[in-house]
Amino acid sequence: MADGKKLSSLDASFLYLETPEMPMHVGSMAIFRLPDDYKGDFFEDFKAMILSRLHIAPILKARLEKAPLDIDHPSWVEDDQFDIDRHIFRASLPQPRDRATLERIVGWMHAKPLNRARPLWEFYVFEGMKDNEVGLYSKMHHAAIDGGAGAALTNMIYDISPIPRKVDPPTAGSKPGQEPRDIAANLLDSYQQLFSQPLDASQAAKNLQLPRTGKSDIGSILFDNAMYQIESAVRFAGNMPTVLKSVSDVLGKVADPKSRESLASMVSPPTMLNKTISSERSFAGVSIPLSRAKALAKRAGGKLNDVVLALASGVVRRYLLQYGTLPAKSLTAAVPISLREEGNTEANNQVFGMICAIATNLEDPKARLEAIIAQSTKSKEMSHPLRALMPQVSNISMLGAPIMVQILALLYSRSNLSDVLPPAANITVSNVPGPRQTLYAAGAELLHIFPVSISTHGQALNITVQSYRDQLDFGFIVGANIIPHVQVMCDMLPEEFAALEAAYAPPAADIKGAAE
Repeated sequence: MADGKKLSSLDASFLYLETPEMPMHVGSMAIFRLPDDYKGDFFEDFKAMILSRLHIAPILKARLEKAPLDIDHPSWVEDDQFDIDRHIFRASLPQPRDRATLERIVGWMHAKPLNRARPLWEFYVFEGMKDNEVGLYSKMHHAAIDGGAGAALTNMIYDISPIPRKVDPPTAGSKPGQEPRDIAANLLDSYQQLFSQPLDASQAAKNLQLPRTGKSDIGSILFDNAMYQIESAVRFAGNMPTVLKSVSDVLGKVADPKSRESLASMVSPPTMLNKTISSERSFAGVSIPLSRAKALAKRAGGKLNDVVLALASGVVRRYLLQYGTLPAKSLTAAVPISLREEGNTEANNQVFGMICAIATNLEDPKARLEAIIAQSTKSKEMSHPLRALMPQVSNISMLGAPIMVQILALLYSRSNLSDVLPPAANITVSNVPGPRQTLYAAGAELLHIFPVSISTHGQALNITVQSYRDQLDFGFIVGANIIPHVQVMCDMLPEEFAALEAAYAPPAADIKGAAE
């Protein structure tokens, strides 16, 4: 990453929205088991392995370089003072050194923002746990990664056997910066390419690449931004048929009375979970069998995501009932949807989302799951036309936007507006598919990988799920001023899963007949 790469508007937004109370990094709490005959130093072995593979993921050696006066998005540039010892740390747990203690420590550490003077990631290794286990807490800024790119980094870190695979060393070579004469020549070539293909506007727009200086002085930034604005305008014009079709589909759905009913169901009621959060976090994790969750989804006629939403719904419903604060209207969940094409491993964000009612107003678990399946289908239909629009609007760039958005984010945080404004959604629920085979790191077997995501003002609770082998690892993260001990909520999930399975279990007579 010798040349600077400017962040997209979506990636940069995670930097601008960050405040001391709302750090915008994501992470995981992984649990490993060392072999019984392990004699090495896992921390040193793990650090050496990561150091030897850094070239596979250049984002790990990239730091932010701000534009002068914050007039444009920052860029990723290679950190020429990179030091692995500033990113991988040996940590320790107090007694009794179990997972519950690790979860409390992870919640505390996840509340601390990353240092923007260095590459935006950190690993903490916790050795000496019970049953020969090792904990690994990792965090990386959301500006550099989404769930899909995180899975790609997982493939970089882990191996499929206890013996680490050999990784080819990096190849030398860098791209020299362009001289002004080269930039001018490339600019003329780009315009000639554009106007020589007038009959295929969409293809010409897609292939148009105007030159950049790649420099950070204010004149170069203004020039590069002008080139970007020209590219964006041409690409937008080339994609105008797609944009118009998407707008037409959206207007058609809004005009449909049935769709208006769906929109009404997406309005979120205020709850105790939708308040301003503090700068502290509470974290907990729990696992359920993946195969049983998939079998449940099949019996219900839905998807695995529907079961995940139903479990989140049941847990939140139980918790709010304990405090007598469950609204009569169903709560809603914000559900991220990946736009990442298969095989795309770029370290950036390619997501949008939908709002789905999660039927917390229904007591019966079976009726609740059936309602969620119907609601998620409607929400997907409502959001589908927006998928084509997202690539067009997710990288809008305007000079001066960075500092303006940061001021607005700080104002929103300090004013406690989320205490009085209606919530966009009540909770966030995300499901990230992971590997089915057993993984290893520096010879240790990976047992679990619990996601640790982001809590925000107005949406204090985030439930993110990662599949691994035959298990679903749930990570609950919440503002600690809202729920001081989220483990209480986390412990309800196995009970809710058992209730759902019981609701879809075949009648006893059918089981007896099958046995005979």
